[in-house]
Amino acid sequence: MSIWKRIGNLFAKDEPPLREKSMLQLAPGDICEVSLVTYEVTGRVSNFSRNAALLTLRDGTAIAYLHIEQREELRYALYKAIDGRMDSLTEVPATMNLDDIVYYLEEEYEGHVSVSGQTSFMNAGDQHVWQYQSDEGQLLRIEWQNGRFMLYEGEKIIPGDVRVIRGV
Repeated sequence: MSIWKRIGNLFAKDEPPLREKSMLQLAPGDICEVSLVTYEVTGRVSNFSRNAALLTLRDGTAIAYLHIEQREELRYALYKAIDGRMDSLTEVPATMNLDDIVYYLEEEYEGHVSVSGQTSFMNAGDQHVWQYQSDEGQLLRIEWQNGRFMLYEGEKIIPGDVRVIRGV
């Protein structure tokens, strides 16, 4: 190595370390851990006006959905899709009774979402969401987009139970 190259290396700046992705930045191909289960992110539905995302997670053949929303702090909820049918967008009730659990409407909103990867809704567009909670803390989520309903049951996840393993 020449003397000039050695002197140049003394004054060269080190490359900054790569920043690890946050949970809200995960995209298809990334790996995360939720409640000690390792998942691959296979899809993402982003609602930028709410600073929220619904990640489609796969662990072998099992599929789960992680809702992440940045408010005062990051909030997490882990869902699984359930069978159910709604007839009309205008007939979504304020209380729902499923399997002897009464869910109360906590929040209703709509917004434009973007979609990447394998998700319940394959196209971006306007999405309407109803979020419910039972007295026991169980969650219910209903989504409507392009004439199609999706229903999910889930639970809140504490931030310490969620971490990024590998962000692409």
